[in-house]
Amino acid sequence: MDFSKFSRRDFFRLAGAGIAASTVSKVAMAALPEIVSADQANTQSPLQPNTGRPYNPVVTLNGWSLPWRMNKGVKEFHLVAEPVVREIAPGMKAHLWGYNGQSPGPTIEVVEGDKVRIFVTNRLPEVTSIHWHGQRLPNGMDGVKGLTQPPIQPGKTFMYEFEAKRAGTFMYHPHADEMLQMAMGMMGSWVTHPKNPKFMPVDRDFVFLLNAYDIDPGSYTPKVSTMLDFNLWTFNSRVFPGIDPIVVRKNDRVRIRIGNLTMTNHPIHIHGHEFQVAGTDGGWVPASARWPEVTTDIAVGQMRAIEFIANEPGDWAFHCHKSHHTMNAMGHDVPTLLGVKQGDLMKKIGNLVPEYMPMGETGMSEMTEMAEMMDMPLPENTLPMMSGKGQFGAIEMGGMFTTVKVREGLARNDYKDPGPYKHPKGTVAREVVNDLPPVERSGMSVPDGGLEMSVRKPMGDMKH
Repeated sequence: MDFSKFSRRDFFRLAGAGIAASTVSKVAMAALPEIVSADQANTQSPLQPNTGRPYNPVVTLNGWSLPWRMNKGVKEFHLVAEPVVREIAPGMKAHLWGYNGQSPGPTIEVVEGDKVRIFVTNRLPEVTSIHWHGQRLPNGMDGVKGLTQPPIQPGKTFMYEFEAKRAGTFMYHPHADEMLQMAMGMMGSWVTHPKNPKFMPVDRDFVFLLNAYDIDPGSYTPKVSTMLDFNLWTFNSRVFPGIDPIVVRKNDRVRIRIGNLTMTNHPIHIHGHEFQVAGTDGGWVPASARWPEVTTDIAVGQMRAIEFIANEPGDWAFHCHKSHHTMNAMGHDVPTLLGVKQGDLMKKIGNLVPEYMPMGETGMSEMTEMAEMMDMPLPENTLPMMSGKGQFGAIEMGGMFTTVKVREGLARNDYKDPGPYKHPKGTVAREVVNDLPPVERSGMSVPDGGLEMSVRKPMGDMKH
């Protein structure tokens, strides 16, 4: 959608949007900004500012930015904390908590020096609050229930008001029953643009959050007490192949802002390019202090803004480099059967379980191939561990994985998926066909008497 001429009347025409029922009186609601909600998980076009200071808007991956109204020089927003249904990827939905119909909630965009007023209406079954992660603000606006403010009771609306003092990328999330509410998906991105739109300009500016869920196959609600063994590692509550590609023009200067609200770190890696870390939670990194990377580790509660020149056309992988974070549900507690001959075992199990199929003897790819050939059913409301197709077959990825699609000739605000990359002739890896003898592998030889092994007992705390 083109937001370049967005007005208050257009609030009611937002793609996939609906106005939710009021939890406060009509008289009170009449004084508040309209509630805008989205029920789709697609990447929306950037929200072009038509009031207030000018800025270069961001694109939220599989998300959108929240419209505002100007009231006597103050930029006013309305967030609604509420239960939501989020499509994790086609074929799976989750019952989460979020803001304005989605999890994560909409991105809030303001300009350095803006006076900001945010109304927060609570439609949850319990109390909540909102912490504006990384912001400089009055202590009483920091959003920590019991410490800096009373709780927002169900059905009530609170107002937060402060000046956006520092340009950068921030987050918002509850500081009330935080473990449960964040495990249920309550979070969102906040971008404060510099006063000068020409400061550190980029051609395309993306933002998203890292978050994780533990949802059993057949279930819809996350387990909120999980600390490490999550089975859905997501970009903005989406997993591959449900994550949209990051579409850019060749030679664009690209910025990708990433915030981590999971319970572990994530080494985020790009293929085909190198980047520099241009921003952190604390602000912009001076050019003299940057260095080239292809992977940056983002710890819990941190934000990183990376920048690069997209000068290599193609479909380039962009993902967390923890391999189990690029898999979907059902990935835990699967035995390793690599090299295990299952012939006799298959016969015995087959007598008990007629539909049993042995897999994993030669690797995990055969599971993907078998599922494609036989259209194997999955449990209700879950996803394959490895999924997604490219022009050369199964990609066998999931979780925190997408692509950066670099193309020539795109329009300035064209973010549509351009389809598979058309490789120039002779630039695709291919099979070598010749008369070379077949490759032979020698077996491992074990000396007479077996192998001698020494075991060292673990010392201290050696947990992951």
